[in-house]
Amino acid sequence: MAGPGSSGAVYRDGRSGESCSAPSRELFICLGNEPAPNTRRDPPVRGTLERTLRRMKKTLLTILQLVVTGGLLYWVFHDREVRSAMAVAIRDADYRWIVAAILAYIIVEFAAIVRWKILLRVQGIELSPARISGLFLIGMFYNQFLPGGTGGDIVKTYLLWKETPTKKPGALLAVLFDRMIGLIALIIITGVLIFLRYGWLTRETGAQLDSNPLHNPRFYVWVVLAIFGASVLFVSTTFLVSGFNLLHRLPHRFPGREKLIEISAAYHLYARHWRATIGAFGASLVCHLGTFATFLCVAYAFRAAVAPVDFFAIMPIERTISSLPISFAGVGTREFILQVMLFNLCAIPPAVARMIGLTGFTVILLCCLPGGIVYFFYKPSGATGHVKMREMKQEFATLEHEITEKEE
Repeated sequence: MAGPGSSGAVYRDGRSGESCSAPSRELFICLGNEPAPNTRRDPPVRGTLERTLRRMKKTLLTILQLVVTGGLLYWVFHDREVRSAMAVAIRDADYRWIVAAILAYIIVEFAAIVRWKILLRVQGIELSPARISGLFLIGMFYNQFLPGGTGGDIVKTYLLWKETPTKKPGALLAVLFDRMIGLIALIIITGVLIFLRYGWLTRETGAQLDSNPLHNPRFYVWVVLAIFGASVLFVSTTFLVSGFNLLHRLPHRFPGREKLIEISAAYHLYARHWRATIGAFGASLVCHLGTFATFLCVAYAFRAAVAPVDFFAIMPIERTISSLPISFAGVGTREFILQVMLFNLCAIPPAVARMIGLTGFTVILLCCLPGGIVYFFYKPSGATGHVKMREMKQEFATLEHEITEKEE
């Protein structure tokens, strides 16, 4: 496992209030009090207008997600016969498998904590196991309970900045690469499982709900393959842009340019610490497969007759579709996809399929709840009091807009 060495050190480039992490030295990713380089070209009114439009877009998306979530929940519970079958499934469930599901997801959380500790160490950030675990649990809690699925990253990054005020760029890169390496692991798992089980996933069965294409598993396999291809293209492009140092050729107003700079900095650093990166990648595999196992245990709790290899082939489809910003935390979407896939491919009754989705999500929520308790009592090192959410959002918004790129 690679040690921190000097790669996570922080240096000054001569201007007050600005600090950069050494791994990002070639890319000049800085956090400071000066305005971004393009501020002179853009009037302040434009910046204010852009921020207002972003807030409006986020608000509208949240409202739309809540409306869709309400509609999907109505779909889950509106049918009286399905509700009766769900009640029977709950009555006849083997709750020892629910305990096994909780244990499986605790393993997922432990592997994710190990992964994040590895990524922080590469940045030269050393925190006690208790603080690393606490920050991780807080992030997990807010990822589940805030709309958008990334609110926990904001909270976790903010608190990490408070713990390491001289290593803010490194802390940001660690959180970013934590997401990236998880995405890469999921891409590989999805590609392997769909390749091995494509014929089974797309076969015609006599158990289809109806002729509606939205009730055909093949449609969702193709959707996931399209997303898979786009993800591979994105990761490959970022690798090429980073590897061939093409960032300086991108126009300043190129969409996503700042994010590409951050990703490139992460690639450069973690490629040099390849042993640590391999360890973090292995932990990511444990996280994804452990999540699949969590839902499999729930399926067995409701006495679903499904082989592990078949269930694991279905889970990347469900995980990918339910992670899209369709509904709040995938509620309803998850149950719909599982019903389509499990009923058509495994002849599992719709009521049981919906219960697998609802209960699996409940297990995850239960395992994330400790993060809310930790946040209530958590106080960053050196802080004078409890960090309020309002203060957190204001400071994070300020610091987020101060990430700049400077070329030699």
